[in-house]
Amino acid sequence: MRPAWAWLHKLRRAMVRPERELLSGVVELDQSFLGGRSHGKPGGASEKAPITIAVERLASGRLGRVRLDLADRPNGVDQVEFAREVIAPGTEIRTDGGIVLTRLTDHGFTHHATPGYLAGDLDAVMPGPHLVSSLLKRWTAGTLHHRISRQHLPYYLDEFTFRFNRRTSRARGLLFYRLLQQAAGTDPHPLSELIGGTGSDWDEHPAD
Repeated sequence: MRPAWAWLHKLRRAMVRPERELLSGVVELDQSFLGGRSHGKPGGASEKAPITIAVERLASGRLGRVRLDLADRPNGVDQVEFAREVIAPGTEIRTDGGIVLTRLTDHGFTHHATPGYLAGDLDAVMPGPHLVSSLLKRWTAGTLHHRISRQHLPYYLDEFTFRFNRRTSRARGLLFYRLLQQAAGTDPHPLSELIGGTGSDWDEHPAD
């Protein structure tokens, strides 16, 4: 069990290429929440993890590439910093009108906001991020059975991104070959680093 877990996490750390292309064209930017139920609390006040989602909207209406990030806190300024890291300058970014997102124009983006309170159907405001969020939750429930610690959540987001952005590929063998190539060029990650301690900490570390 330990070797398989460790190898999966080593591969997850190789799924994001440092030189990957920035999102462009039209990008929808929004936040969602991932995690267990928090009875009596809205998403932003719960223990759920805030996830920032940026997804391309193609001219055909279909979704293009996606980028995901574990946010510091709900509706924080780190959404803008995330946009600067993964979206090309000059891109049209569509949001639900969050106040902090007005700063996008200060960084060379074209910002189109549609406040959620003006929409009869919230899913229609940011359909791309809402669909990606739904697929992410289904994946974590069906494939990972919700066994994700917050410590390793960013790397699971990388895996989901890797899978989503290659969902139409028919060359599965080539994808695996490319992943191995990337893994060969990735810095080593010993088990002690993966679990945040020494090998003796394994029994106390929650399974992912």
